[in-house]
Amino acid sequence: MSTSHEVFWSIGELAERAGVTVKSIRFYSDRGLLPEASRSSGGHRRYAPEALERLRLIRSLRALDLPLPEVRRVLEDEDAAGRVLEDAVASRLRELGSELKTLRWREAALRLVRECPPAERADRLRLLGAVSTPPSMAPLARFWRAWLPPRMPAPATAAFLEVAVPQPPDEPDPTQVLAFARLHAMTTAPCPDGRQPQPEVHRVAGARGVAALYTGLAEAYEIAGPQLRRARKPYPGEALDAYVAAYASAYAGRDTQEFRRLLAARLATGPRLDRYWELTAVVLTPPGGPPEPTPGSADDWLREALERDNAEAA
Repeated sequence: MSTSHEVFWSIGELAERAGVTVKSIRFYSDRGLLPEASRSSGGHRRYAPEALERLRLIRSLRALDLPLPEVRRVLEDEDAAGRVLEDAVASRLRELGSELKTLRWREAALRLVRECPPAERADRLRLLGAVSTPPSMAPLARFWRAWLPPRMPAPATAAFLEVAVPQPPDEPDPTQVLAFARLHAMTTAPCPDGRQPQPEVHRVAGARGVAALYTGLAEAYEIAGPQLRRARKPYPGEALDAYVAAYASAYAGRDTQEFRRLLAARLATGPRLDRYWELTAVVLTPPGGPPEPTPGSADDWLREALERDNAEAA
């Protein structure tokens, strides 16, 4: 019960002390976030001094762009207020990160259109218009899922997609935006015969054999990566041994010089995805930096090392 010495403020007095509008206080009160202490004889809202601190807390939470339901959770659950606030802030940070990435991609796309020759603008607008913002990697993943053998184990497929599908940069350069748009166009274009050409090893090794093959190739690419970054010419060594061993396992063979000769011939006639890996390198490489190795560039390096090894053995 109120006593005569208690101080209550009118909605206007509270607004003046808090530096907000009467409309804002009425908004929060009507939604139960800022309870009024009493009503005057004329029916006007009256607030106790502690309402000022609660109002300041509400404004601070709203300044973080937290939605009203999250503000209510922080205000009403005093015991878990710290955890609730931490969860709400973390969620909002994730949302802002996505929004910032979207804005950066839009900015880079606009710069790309502004800086290109007028004759190329229609084509670039068409490419950019087909890509979501921020860009989705789902079309690229679908492309590779169609390329891999059916019934390939899910963990092996996920591991393959992790290295085959480039992660779009958060702060892209216009050239990276264009490269990703071209990747999107390439991977969503229909194949002439309805299905992408498959390497011979997919048929020979089967789904589980191919899973083991790509695990071995990933190891070989990782070993070759430092050599590519140092721009070293291809040479026989540990990386090539791992590369040949992966194929020997898939073909149920042994790593002999004859096998290496046959492997080089098989690889020379297989389908190539050079354009995909060229564009992937652009997407992954920071502007002005040396090209980032990709599975495609590592595979090219290892094929050349295989050719050199065969030539030296001849």
